[in-house]
Amino acid sequence: MALAVELAPEIALELDRFESQVTDYLEGRLDEEVFRPIRLTNGIYGIRQGNNLQMVRVKIPHGRVNAEQLDMLAHIAEEYGRGFGHITTRQNVQLHFVPLERTPDAMRLIASVGMTTREACGDTVRNIVGCPLAGVCRTELFDVTAWARETTKFLLRHPLSQRLPRKFKINFSGCENDCGQGMINDIGAIATRSPDGEFGFKLVVGGGLGANPFPAQLLEPFTPFEDLIITIESILRVFDRTGIRTNHLRARMKWVVDSMGIEDFRQAVFTERNKMRSVVGPLAPHGIPKGLDPDAFGDSERETPAPSIPKRVDGDGYEAWLQSNTIPQRQDGLHVAFATMRLGDLTASQFRAVAGIARNYGSGDIRLTQRQNLAIRDVPESQLPAIYEILESNKMARIGRIRDVVSCPGADTCNLAVTQSRGLAKAVGDHLDAEGLGGVDGISINISGCSNSCGQHHISDIGFMGLERRIDGNSAPGYQLFLGGGIIGEEHVEFGKRTLRVGAKRAPEVVAALVRKYLDERQDGEDFKGWVKRIGAKSIAESLEEIARIRSVADAPDDYVDWDELEQFQVKLGRGECAT
Repeated sequence: MALAVELAPEIALELDRFESQVTDYLEGRLDEEVFRPIRLTNGIYGIRQGNNLQMVRVKIPHGRVNAEQLDMLAHIAEEYGRGFGHITTRQNVQLHFVPLERTPDAMRLIASVGMTTREACGDTVRNIVGCPLAGVCRTELFDVTAWARETTKFLLRHPLSQRLPRKFKINFSGCENDCGQGMINDIGAIATRSPDGEFGFKLVVGGGLGANPFPAQLLEPFTPFEDLIITIESILRVFDRTGIRTNHLRARMKWVVDSMGIEDFRQAVFTERNKMRSVVGPLAPHGIPKGLDPDAFGDSERETPAPSIPKRVDGDGYEAWLQSNTIPQRQDGLHVAFATMRLGDLTASQFRAVAGIARNYGSGDIRLTQRQNLAIRDVPESQLPAIYEILESNKMARIGRIRDVVSCPGADTCNLAVTQSRGLAKAVGDHLDAEGLGGVDGISINISGCSNSCGQHHISDIGFMGLERRIDGNSAPGYQLFLGGGIIGEEHVEFGKRTLRVGAKRAPEVVAALVRKYLDERQDGEDFKGWVKRIGAKSIAESLEEIARIRSVADAPDDYVDWDELEQFQVKLGRGECAT
């Protein structure tokens, strides 16, 4: 029975139609191959447990969420899932173990608070990501929030967004530091100024991670505000026309740009843009979106960011949290406070705790971050102690970036995952704490359960990619170690250097040895990436080979059991549907 939720007529009709399609599928009237793209376009993704259990992916455009929405996510997690939600590296919230027949009602509740699952999966324009500090960052040229919002509104349910050759990702950054991660996406829109001082965007295209990472390339050094959305649609049209639909592994736009070459791709986009200028109608991508005043954008007080030199945050408690988890905004007297989520998970009670903070502290503007945390914005200094107490009592005040390990869901739920990346992420954090290294700040660790890089292992200081190891005919869980990756800024991304293969049960010891080696060998003012570059990733890895080595099954049977598992490791892959 449908829930009595008041929705806009067009949204209600859309969800009624999906509920009818779910019923037809479950009763055998709709073929699996017909239903599957319908389900994915509506943001419902199969998980490895099967039995009609699904993951519901909720899009959070540019990561912005309010108290009412957080309360609703808490309710849905309790009522429809397994009691918690998961923040992804693309500012979505995923709710797992939702029975397929219950997804329409969950989607109605999601829609009732202004959110959607529409086009969160499948070969669509995915959630549009933005820098979580947009509007408050001291180094930004202008706040990109409104542009990310208007691009989302324009492309959501747009006919062009529904059946692309492959998934399509757009990110917004407010300055050359590229905290929105435009350099690893199909389109990156980076705030800039023209030589004569006009504000607009630098557009980069064709980036992506996965098994074959590509850095984005410059499409246009300056796109004025009035040309932003028409240029984005022109890029989509070129991709729709030229993408490789017959080869799923080479269907992303990065392969189109690579095969055409950036010059020919650029010319195709500009030709399309000239054609689009004559388009009329409700979806015509002309000019500046209604309600946006271009004169309202720019000049914040820009500062040169301090170098990210790892430091140790001593002790626990409020002062350590203040040092590690808060930063001053460009608005005088206001701060951003970060709630750190273990493995990117929020229980229903944690959702509600953050909703309470949004109602009673700061401006109520909460942003999800690409490191799977929450940024609480516009907080006066006088409110920081109360926020800390709430976060601490709800286990959301962990300090030290090195503990803040990013992980995809891995073999816990994903059909494509080889290893239990979540289990390793937890083990790494616990081992660093046990070794007295949990307070080290400024080193990022990212873990993916397979080569698809949903955990973004390519762009972290220390990255792990899940794989199978074969030792004397026995399968063991393992990881490829990557070193020295990151978004550098100014149109540059450094992909981590591929080094040795590591046993899954040996990985926490490898991380601790790496951190100690760096702390012992670094030069004054040298960050982790600089150390890797100076010493060499290969040389560093060679020193870790004995620690990383998987022993024989007779000598170390535990090496053949993955984290969070009880039985000997076996690769169990299902049919892949999409990545984050």
